Amino acid sequence: MKHLRILVPGARDTHESLDITAPFDSAKIAVADLADEQTIEQALQTAYDLYRDKEKWLPLPTRLAILEKAAVIMRDEFDKLTVEAAQEGGKPLIDSRIEVTRAIEGVKLCVETMRNEKGELIPMGINSASSHKVAFTTPEPIGVVVAVSAFNHPLNLIVHQVGPAIASGCPVIVKPASKTPISCYNFVNILRRAGLPDEWCQAMVIRNTTLATRLVTDSRVAFLSFIGSSKVGWMLRSKLAPGTRCALEHGGVAAVIMAEDADIEMALPKLLKGGFYHAGQVCVSVQRIFAHEGLARFLAEKLAGMASQLIVGDPTEPSTEIGPLIDPAEVIRINEWVHEAVNGGATLLCGGKKRSESCYECTVLLDPPDSALVSQEEVFGPVVCIYSYTDIEDAITRANQLPFSFQAAVFTGNIDTAMKIYRSLDGSAIMVNDHTAFRVDWMPFAGLKESGLATGGIPHTIKDMQVQKMLVLHSLEL
Repeated sequence: MKHLRILVPGARDTHESLDITAPFDSAKIAVADLADEQTIEQALQTAYDLYRDKEKWLPLPTRLAILEKAAVIMRDEFDKLTVEAAQEGGKPLIDSRIEVTRAIEGVKLCVETMRNEKGELIPMGINSASSHKVAFTTPEPIGVVVAVSAFNHPLNLIVHQVGPAIASGCPVIVKPASKTPISCYNFVNILRRAGLPDEWCQAMVIRNTTLATRLVTDSRVAFLSFIGSSKVGWMLRSKLAPGTRCALEHGGVAAVIMAEDADIEMALPKLLKGGFYHAGQVCVSVQRIFAHEGLARFLAEKLAGMASQLIVGDPTEPSTEIGPLIDPAEVIRINEWVHEAVNGGATLLCGGKKRSESCYECTVLLDPPDSALVSQEEVFGPVVCIYSYTDIEDAITRANQLPFSFQAAVFTGNIDTAMKIYRSLDGSAIMVNDHTAFRVDWMPFAGLKESGLATGGIPHTIKDMQVQKMLVLHSLEL
């Protein structure tokens, strides 16, 4: 069994620990030492001292070499990283393999982005005030980065937060989700084995929000990267020290519009994957499908038939397609939400009950009330809702009525319909003939409204973690 010691150089033993258990069967898989206020102070001061002493900054070639070697180590340890991510987070092996592959590619993307790092030439010599001058910018690290991460992609999210910090030259302190710290510690230790000095990336598990808030809101923090619930994220943003910048990534209640001419057979496997991947515990998971009344029931019944055949169970079994929810309390909550919708008039086409204390059956609901919780809030579980509409304008209005906005989708064979929905539907990205959870790691990824702040995606995060410092040079020879 793993013992996760606090990854803060010189940290003392607090004699407090947390058992890390597998969400599927509650088996104890690790024990994590817990950081206290003294540990947090030590980590902050260590990181801040590094940033303030520019003689200690890591040159770009050094950072690139570290990240390149880290990617090699990750590839060599692919199977171990996959199994441990599946154990702690509940994502089935088939999907954890994809996550680890993406994480490795993400580290490589950090390298590629920094190899093309450049500043900007600022126009000068175009009037009397700017004559005899040349000006340009160069990127510099913004300062100490604090990364607070979520459970649902325990390795890849850490790579998206920590990788850009190392690439851009920022000291980083990372707090993984308390339920899934193993993958985070694996990545931090891989960076250290690849040559990163320990002080440049520190990691700790923190028991409660009060102590985590102490870390996040310290005036020495230059940038907060937060992935998690909107309630916590927006609260933390309101308490940040003056000057601290941040990026927040929260959940959505993703909408799909099925036009009257949509190719159902083409759409079904995409909707199935987008709705039930990782038991729906994805911030852009397909949740609300608005289908023309001529195809809504047919679509719902076909989707339910496919969903009911998905294999639910132990995420470490190769045949499993849908794993557990992260916590038994989530199973109870989702069941309550589903039955509230059914009692309100929704037709239950499949699922609607607990498979075990940790697993919930894949569920398809037809026409739940717009007032139901499954229609108003992010389910973050294996539940897909299908709503009938007669007028596509009404479908757009209903899709846009919530205070959340992330990625959305439309299925149609008509270019004009596709462009109309793209223009009308709220979202930072609109997929045409694909599900809402499509993502590659170099594209911008941004929650709008209550769903987040700033833009994710590795190149965009690197940019956020840098400042553009300008040099203005005066010479009569210019």
